[in-house]
Amino acid sequence: MTQASVMGVPHGAPVDKDKRNWIVATCAMGGAGVAAVAVPFVSTFQPSERAKATGAAVEVDISALKPGEKMTVEWRGKPVWIVKRTPEQLAGLPKNDPLLADPKSERKLPDWTPAYARNENRSIKADTLVVVGICPHLGCSPSDKFQPGAQPSLPDDWAGGFLCPCHGSTFDLAGRVYKNKPSPDNLEVPPHMYLSDAKLLIGEDKKA
Repeated sequence: MTQASVMGVPHGAPVDKDKRNWIVATCAMGGAGVAAVAVPFVSTFQPSERAKATGAAVEVDISALKPGEKMTVEWRGKPVWIVKRTPEQLAGLPKNDPLLADPKSERKLPDWTPAYARNENRSIKADTLVVVGICPHLGCSPSDKFQPGAQPSLPDDWAGGFLCPCHGSTFDLAGRVYKNKPSPDNLEVPPHMYLSDAKLLIGEDKKA
């Protein structure tokens, strides 16, 4: 059987090149369409390593974290801060309440602040803060400003916390936003739980 007869053109008849090219292109597109449909179908059963990594919970060893220090880990492509607060920093948190926009973290419940973090410290353990390091305003990452006192872009009575360099939102050491700032919310507390005194699991809180 000749190529012409395969395409539905009688044997020996002149071949319309434009028609032939259109048929070939249509067949090729059809094949590509099948492939395009097949890839997502297969990927639902075989997610990439990157997809598994970005969606999975992250285990963190915090045994070396000292009071006054912060470490950053990545979870779902976002920076998560773990801050070991000093007794002095914890003692100063209640004094901030009158200055804060949402001191009790009542906005955007329940996901933004899980029930176990709806306290003055916004944490499971009083001294350890776990928050997503992204300003809710436009997605910038705030800077550490743990040192109290007057500093550029901060009030003279600054008690320590975080400053967003993009638009000036300020947060205390519990990740709570101060009044009259661009950020509409406190910093997000991700789901998390303790596997032991020295290990945190970010992204899962079934036992919390």
